[in-house]
Amino acid sequence: MSVKINIIFYSMYGHVYQMAEAVAKGARRYQGAEVNLYQVSELVPKDVLENSGALKAKETFAHIPTATLDHLEKADALIFGTPTRFGNMCAQMRNFLDQTSGLWLKGALVGKVGSVFASTASQHGGQETTITSFHTTLMHHGMIIVGVPYTEQRLLNMDEITGGTPYGASTLADGDGSRQPSENELAIAQVQGLRVAEIAAKLKS
Repeated sequence: MSVKINIIFYSMYGHVYQMAEAVAKGARRYQGAEVNLYQVSELVPKDVLENSGALKAKETFAHIPTATLDHLEKADALIFGTPTRFGNMCAQMRNFLDQTSGLWLKGALVGKVGSVFASTASQHGGQETTITSFHTTLMHHGMIIVGVPYTEQRLLNMDEITGGTPYGASTLADGDGSRQPSENELAIAQVQGLRVAEIAAKLKS
């Protein structure tokens, strides 16, 4: 069964981008999956990005095209990735989603699979609230929410500090962005991608 999965993300220092690539890798394990990555438009002024070191970091994924509303409507499943801003999605993602009222009016996303992954600076920085509050928007669109069930044993990993929630994959970046996604976190992200692909295909059939 052919299934189209679009991964829409915002990343400032590359952590969410790395997670997006892992999610995509997992989704592509489903035979027949067409997986594409898109990033939402930047809102932060260029000089601010440069002063914070983010401009250089963003060069790593500058090749990823910008998301449009068509990328939402023409997919069977949508997986969103966002850093956390005080326990919520970032402004760039919120700005993008706030442009979807036309899609909402015609029910364009009703019945599509929706899933979310996130990044925080600290261990208790709001990973779960960011993902679950993101779900509210998806449910207003009538989407079917998919997370990561506890049959994925890496969610139970107590041997290290790690992200990963039943609501969606996550990573910890540290306050200065020095920590990179761990093997455990990337593996959970892959599981999320594959699960979304499998469920989207079942719904489509």
